[in-house]
Amino acid sequence: MTIPDLKTLHSLGAAQQPQWPDPAALDAAVGKLRSVPPLVFAGECDELKEKLAAVARGEAFLLQGGDCAETFDGVTADNVRNKLRVLLQMAVVLTYAASVPVVKLGRLAGQYAKPRSSDTETRDGVTLPAYRGDAVNGFEFTEESRVPDPQRLVEVYHSSASTLNLVRAFTTGGYADLRQVHTWNTDFVRSSPVGRRYEQVAREIDRALTFMNAIGADPDEFHRVDFHSSHEALVLEYEHALTRIDSRTQQPYDVSSHFVWIGERTRQLDGAHVELLSKIKNPIGVKLGPTTSPDDAIALANKLNPDNEPGRLTFITRMGAGKIRDILPNLVEKVTAAGVQVAWVCDPMHGNTFEASSGYKTRRFDDVIHEVQGFFDVHRALGTWPGGVHIELTGDDVTECVGGGEALAEMDLGNRYESVCDPRLNRVQSLELAFLVAEMLRNAQTADASTAPAAGITVTRGTA
Repeated sequence: MTIPDLKTLHSLGAAQQPQWPDPAALDAAVGKLRSVPPLVFAGECDELKEKLAAVARGEAFLLQGGDCAETFDGVTADNVRNKLRVLLQMAVVLTYAASVPVVKLGRLAGQYAKPRSSDTETRDGVTLPAYRGDAVNGFEFTEESRVPDPQRLVEVYHSSASTLNLVRAFTTGGYADLRQVHTWNTDFVRSSPVGRRYEQVAREIDRALTFMNAIGADPDEFHRVDFHSSHEALVLEYEHALTRIDSRTQQPYDVSSHFVWIGERTRQLDGAHVELLSKIKNPIGVKLGPTTSPDDAIALANKLNPDNEPGRLTFITRMGAGKIRDILPNLVEKVTAAGVQVAWVCDPMHGNTFEASSGYKTRRFDDVIHEVQGFFDVHRALGTWPGGVHIELTGDDVTECVGGGEALAEMDLGNRYESVCDPRLNRVQSLELAFLVAEMLRNAQTADASTAPAAGITVTRGTA
């Protein structure tokens, strides 16, 4: 399969691309990226595709989460461990409480570029280029910082390599062992109601593991987890330079990540991003916002997955809590009727952002939950499978989204607001979400909504 060159891609009217000021510097950075080793391997991408095929069939659930926008300064062992830890905790809750395999997909090791609604930002009468993520320019509001620098793309590669090395060490070196479930619960989480509920789950898992050990069962899956990376494929130069031909199959893979997705702002059917991702063999996703028609979705599926291969394509819906029940049913019904093989995943974050009176961009935890509930209700009514959730979260005790069991108010946002772009759920809110989604999953698995919850996992809305 022939990959179009960068000139051809840009001729398609590539959306959301930086205005690089120095073509020679850009060529040098791209040339360097073309020579570096792959960050992931094609075989790993194929393994993830098989897992996502199970999601599409209704046999597994996808948990995808991580930072809104990674930063170079955030590539530390503590930061990576904290993000991994909250995803491991959420996966344990979902797996144990809902008895469904959970595919774990980090929004990390590449999520350094962000689309923006405007090319510029104005403060106090000064207008500068918008911050487009550390892959492009600096967050500091100065003329020098905001100039797009292609050398940053090389730094994205090295930072992603460091992150993946840490993740692989944690997931295979003992940290992800199920016998560590208690140690994943740090003090500030353990003292919360949802943290205490998690401890109850951990104790029950301990008892189950003791029983398994007593009968001589000790499978490898108890000691490690499969964990994959993902990011939005936004900056064409980076993704194109890291697209390589697999020596096994002679097929092209984007070896910057196991899974890449096309954003709501770049999903034009005849656009550069759809064209590039239609040529690679990775599992891929597309964000679908409230303006998406069924014809749009079917056309994207035909372009991106012409062989209708299960696990190849994931539709990530981001409708907003107030719109999902109105828009999603027709979309899912017509895509399903067209015979499209796709995993449906809910992004309950991006359609629910607003500006607080203090000026901080935030989200209400209740809106996030209501969108997820709407997503589950629609699929339940149609007899289709709610395949997963895509969450912007952090493993830290930040104050960026209001509500949840901690009852964070708008006045609390300034206490520890650390995101350089969109607000994330903190660790307690993320764990609370996992318990609530587990309840929804149990209900999705049975026609009887009154089925008793699993022992020790009673979930009551508003008390987690």
